[in-house]
Amino acid sequence: MMTESKPSVLVTGGAGYIGSHAVLALRDAGWPVAVIDNLTTGFRFAIPDSVSFYEGDIEDAALLARIFAEQETGAIMHFAGSIVVPESVTDPLKYYHNNTAKSRALIAAGVEAGVPHFIFSSTAATYGIPDVAAVSEDTPQRPINPYGWSKLMTEQMLADVAAAHAMNYGVLRYFNVAGADPLARSGQSTAGATHLIKVGLEAALGKRESVSVFGTDYATPDGTGVRDYIHVSDLAAAHVLTLEALIAEPLRSLTMNCGYGHGFSVTEVLDAVDRVTNRKLDRRIEGRRAGDPGSLISNPARLKQTLGWEPRNADLDTIIAHALAWERKLSELRG
Repeated sequence: MMTESKPSVLVTGGAGYIGSHAVLALRDAGWPVAVIDNLTTGFRFAIPDSVSFYEGDIEDAALLARIFAEQETGAIMHFAGSIVVPESVTDPLKYYHNNTAKSRALIAAGVEAGVPHFIFSSTAATYGIPDVAAVSEDTPQRPINPYGWSKLMTEQMLADVAAAHAMNYGVLRYFNVAGADPLARSGQSTAGATHLIKVGLEAALGKRESVSVFGTDYATPDGTGVRDYIHVSDLAAAHVLTLEALIAEPLRSLTMNCGYGHGFSVTEVLDAVDRVTNRKLDRRIEGRRAGDPGSLISNPARLKQTLGWEPRNADLDTIIAHALAWERKLSELRG
């Protein structure tokens, strides 16, 4: 499976939302790809037929050893994990198991097999409630929920492992990921998803009765939470560029924010959903959710300067239009 210039990449959680887009980006760029996913939240239909698929868990050391041998794995892209912030508050042990303990098992298996490159799906939640308007990679990391802590612990593990073993890593801290593949090959498919744009589109298409707005008393221009939304395909492209950078400089590791550097409030996003779908959403005002900061916006300068990355889909209406096309296709897939 190893090619002279492009080693095989194992994508964990490759049947999920972001992982499936990374698989598409890798395949489009000519990388050999394999996927491991336990299909707890992922979907088999999200994986192209041409991609080797292993149904299983990243804690399964024997399975990982077999995959690494069969695929001659040269890099790991790690997306598998749990992502719902409020759930992490009510069930923290699930998050420390799925996001931290399982990541440790995966990293250990990679070290044992001599896999030299590791890219980790981290999160802006590691910053907690930052004191700055735009968050840089040097902004202090003070998570306010178990989800953020579970990811930060894995970041620390990678730093320590890279200092002790022949493995470099890329940590990509995502802000709010949204949208779908522009060619409608994949998108956000999880039932009961909490992503705002997904929820808004489900409501616009009659799959939900209303959209809940959690908190209208934040210190933001309209009182609702502000987030930096990044198109999932732009994010996937950043992963491919990170992989290229890690291979080019095996002694260097990278930590970078992934966002556009500007934010939209919940109200602005729902107004855009109304605009794109030509519907009027029923909005239900509710109290703040536990663990939610009022505003979270990235400073993506390091990503742009280090990788030469530039977004191709940095328009809110475009993000929503791509997500809408996928939502309609998903209805067809599910009958």
